[in-house]
Amino acid sequence: MRIHLLTPEGTALPTRELDPGDADLARDLGIDDVVGAMAGGDAFLRDVARDVLLRPLTDLAAIGWRQEVLHDALTHPDAVRELYRIATDATGAESRVRGWWISSEPSSVLGRSVALMRALLDPLRALRRWAATHGPALESAGLRGLAEEVRRTLPEEWFGQVESHLGQLSNPDVVMTAHLGPTGRGTGYVLTALEPARRSWLGRQPRSDETTVAVPPTDTAGGQALTELRERGLRPVATALAHSSDQVLATFAQLRRESAFLAGCVALAGHLRDLGLPTAIPEPRPAGRELTAHGLYDVGLAVRSGSAVVGNDLEADGRAAVVVTGANQGGKSTLLRAVGLAQVMAQAGMFVGAANLRVSVVGRVHTHFRREEDDRLRSGKLREELVRMGAIVDRSAPGHLVLSNESFASTNEREGSRIAHQIVEGLIEGGVRVAMVTHLTEFSRALTDEGRNDVLFLRADRAPDGSRTFRVVPGDPLPTSFGMDLWERVFGNDLSP
Repeated sequence: MRIHLLTPEGTALPTRELDPGDADLARDLGIDDVVGAMAGGDAFLRDVARDVLLRPLTDLAAIGWRQEVLHDALTHPDAVRELYRIATDATGAESRVRGWWISSEPSSVLGRSVALMRALLDPLRALRRWAATHGPALESAGLRGLAEEVRRTLPEEWFGQVESHLGQLSNPDVVMTAHLGPTGRGTGYVLTALEPARRSWLGRQPRSDETTVAVPPTDTAGGQALTELRERGLRPVATALAHSSDQVLATFAQLRRESAFLAGCVALAGHLRDLGLPTAIPEPRPAGRELTAHGLYDVGLAVRSGSAVVGNDLEADGRAAVVVTGANQGGKSTLLRAVGLAQVMAQAGMFVGAANLRVSVVGRVHTHFRREEDDRLRSGKLREELVRMGAIVDRSAPGHLVLSNESFASTNEREGSRIAHQIVEGLIEGGVRVAMVTHLTEFSRALTDEGRNDVLFLRADRAPDGSRTFRVVPGDPLPTSFGMDLWERVFGNDLSP
């Protein structure tokens, strides 16, 4: 049975090995908050969701396929939840029979396989009922195709046939034919039949029309020889049934993994809907410089805070870099995380936290966020930042996206600005898009003075009374981040020591 919920037939799931940069990405963008809301305490679902998010799709057709399946899942959430439950129950079948047969002898393998297949019959019946109940309403090629495949490969009469075969395979008598070889040893063994065991073969009495050699129960060597013959006859049957049962189990394992991601998306969508926040299926575009969003918000912040958050509009088509400046605690870092999460979620084939989003696919997203002071650092803070940025540059390639949050703020204004300018210029020249939050006024002023039309400047909004609106709007950098606003909010107007 073929499972194609997350990618179309002929397209494999991304298998890129994860590296330390992916751990930074998950930490900086709050991906664990997102997958936590998707999982709701289900450790398996959480691991699947995190893995899928960290291995983005770049093929537009594959993204479109997954978006179609996701739309179907959001329209029929009960169908997806039930599918995940069935697959989860099925994958537990192996643990329920494990330990019953620990030998590698064919009879033990056969016993284990019979028990496993019997344990899988109930989930298979449940899967057939699922297809009959939900299949007619499903519309996506992935989910509808699965329902049709189930109905085709699991007709009702199939279950009766399987149960009959399993009954025959439970401790069967073995009938074989063979020839004498040149040395008088048996050769050319062929299994001709399996018959339900009537009684112990040691005690079977020969029928009058048979030429039979009866092995007395006291003949240990003869009994061992018969056991070896029986094992030889069972080997091909045991191997075939073991392969079949393991194949069914593997199919359910794949179904569990792929339906887990869809079930997680359904759960997250419901959570955001309860918070009164919009979601949208984004429009992925070929690699380039398209980025337009309305009502874009940080999904991680929303699920972490359990409340609605402010969304922002972003018109960055054709821009190689987006530079965000302005008031402290005005929503700059939140916008940066929202951009990164939207990119990652869009390329996972998910909905995004926005009213709408059109975005070019990127080969990879990298993050360079300011770290809190760490007494364990063996070198200076600036060196630590440069080492991390150097690793990002090494991993970057044309068509990638780098998100920088307050990088190089650990040194003085002039040195930090020079470093930032050189790195940003180099990344842009290398075909890498950049989105950054910075308080380095010399750096942002230098970009402004160059009059570049491929850089979009945004500024955190500030009300006349100094309060933060948490909206980020187009605007050239200002020579202040309004730190006095925060001082007065905490300490009042008294500036005396």
